[in-house]
Amino acid sequence: MKSTLGPGLSMPFDYLLRTATAEDYDVLGAVMYDAIHNGPTKYTKAQSRAWAPEPWRGPDWAARLAKQHILVAERAGDIHGFMSIEPGGYVDFAYIRPDAQGSGLFRKLFAAVSDWAHARGETELSTHASLMAQPAFAAMGFQIDHHETVEVDGQSLRRARMSKSL
Repeated sequence: MKSTLGPGLSMPFDYLLRTATAEDYDVLGAVMYDAIHNGPTKYTKAQSRAWAPEPWRGPDWAARLAKQHILVAERAGDIHGFMSIEPGGYVDFAYIRPDAQGSGLFRKLFAAVSDWAHARGETELSTHASLMAQPAFAAMGFQIDHHETVEVDGQSLRRARMSKSL
């Protein structure tokens, strides 16, 4: 498989996509933390710290993830990204490590999540997308339903509720 990086640019898609297991959950928290704190951002450092002061882990994190279908992208035994979907078509998490951004990984994970939802009879997908994720979701056909601001640990974080018909 090839992944398009831009006009005339491509690279081999050498990631294994698989369903996450409970043993992956702490790593997924680290992937999320890495994407928020080390990737490009439109949020301040204080906002990023409020969003994820440390990698998410533990029983509450595991309980939240256990209710979702999660696909991970792995290369050489390391997880570089993941996307999760809840029954009902809500895409809860979509994070790609900074070194894998621009590789087509988001698109591949989204295609797999979308196929999973379609096979279960879902007719719409929705998400709350961060400022950084909105362009990626828009490229997959999502439309902005409305913008909103959420308060997290004293910080105001802007995001958008987005949806897409299947």
